[in-house]
Amino acid sequence: MLSILSGLLGIASSSLPNILGFFQQKADQKHELEMMKQQKERDLAMAQAGFASQEKIAAIELEGTMAETYTREREALYEHDKTLVEGAGPFIRNLNAAVRPVIAFTFVFELVAINFIGLWWAIHTGVDFIVALREVFGSDEMAILSSIIGFYFGSRQWEKHNESK
Repeated sequence: MLSILSGLLGIASSSLPNILGFFQQKADQKHELEMMKQQKERDLAMAQAGFASQEKIAAIELEGTMAETYTREREALYEHDKTLVEGAGPFIRNLNAAVRPVIAFTFVFELVAINFIGLWWAIHTGVDFIVALREVFGSDEMAILSSIIGFYFGSRQWEKHNESK
């Protein structure tokens, strides 16, 4: 009899935190609901007083200031780069202009060379040509290659477009 009673008491006491948690959750939800009502009333009062539009105007002005700051920073960087190259000899100017093409072509050459070596190795070890081709020239690798080529040639077109203005 005592074991049955202690078992029931154990079950009841184990559910006590859940029961207390239920009441705590109800109180928390009631408090949050009251806070949301007060927030909404405050927002409506501020909107009636005209503060909401001022907040939006301030956000737009901040965004414009940030864009203008970014533009001025870019212009200052370009001017600084021009002053560095102006006093240099023709070899240094050509070297400075060749950085982007050298990096782009190096990556493309490396990628193509590694792919052809991988394809040759796969075929040499007995892998079917189509399977090896799909593995070596995967879509991820083609995405990398196309982004490098697109960046290189796209930036050249923007430079030409900006020079013509």
